[in-house]
Amino acid sequence: MSQHGGNPGADAPLKGRARVINAILGLFSLLPLRALHALGDATAWLSMRFNRPEAHIAQVNANLCFSDWPQARRQWLARAAMRENAKGLFELAAVWRWSPERVLGKVQMIEGAEVIDEAMAEGKGMLVIAPHHGAWEVLQMWLARRVPLHALYRPPRWSELEALLNRGRSRSGATFWPAKPAGIRALFKVLKAGEAVGVLPDQSPPGEGVFVPFFGHPAKTMTLFGKLAKRTGAPVIIGWAERLPQGQGYRLHWHRVTEAVDHNDPEQAAAAMNREIERVVLERPEQYQWTYRRFLRRETGEANPYG
Repeated sequence: MSQHGGNPGADAPLKGRARVINAILGLFSLLPLRALHALGDATAWLSMRFNRPEAHIAQVNANLCFSDWPQARRQWLARAAMRENAKGLFELAAVWRWSPERVLGKVQMIEGAEVIDEAMAEGKGMLVIAPHHGAWEVLQMWLARRVPLHALYRPPRWSELEALLNRGRSRSGATFWPAKPAGIRALFKVLKAGEAVGVLPDQSPPGEGVFVPFFGHPAKTMTLFGKLAKRTGAPVIIGWAERLPQGQGYRLHWHRVTEAVDHNDPEQAAAAMNREIERVVLERPEQYQWTYRRFLRRETGEANPYG
């Protein structure tokens, strides 16, 4: 599959804020992973100390999704999620600036790698659910070195950052397509050609979507993944990169999806996908992106839980 149209702007010169951020990443990339994660811990502590909005969002999500937990454990989850989220920001200096070989040298263990080979051997391409859990940038880098990998991305709010994002992510060899009709058509083509498509499907889509349960609460969820699975018959796997303590590196987890994510009914397909994501999140709930307002988009008449 030609990469024409993918990774737009990845080779363009950086401007404005992108140039500044790139320079900062360059400085931080001189540090070892353990130091980067320590900076994440310190940043999270400051964010909680000064009551940043992310701390409130994480606590609301913990209270909603784990209402049966004791209050002390829900407070722990929110604080731990803040630390993991900040570690993820600082480790971009390593993922986007170190050589891919150095980054992947931090992968200490891989569970279920054989499911990737088995899925690709079926000759129908492969669909990958990659939730915002753990170090998803490391996950895509490892996978792109193993199979031809494609993914959609949503252009950032600050347009000058698009080149920086695509420059960092495309170093793995993956091809990223804008989340537009042409990009979606490209995904169907690469699946037909027997290649792999990765999707981060656990954020509220701005357009088409359905409200289905996520940890017991209605969450607007994309229907595109179910359509890709249904129309192509591609095998579906789910993966995540566990962030090990004290900067020791990462442990990758891969599972074959058993839920009916290719169901004819878009709502049932989306709900099945969310159930798969829930099971992965429960393996290490503090490493999920609870700082994201997953339940902000509400059905008519429902109150905003983050208000």
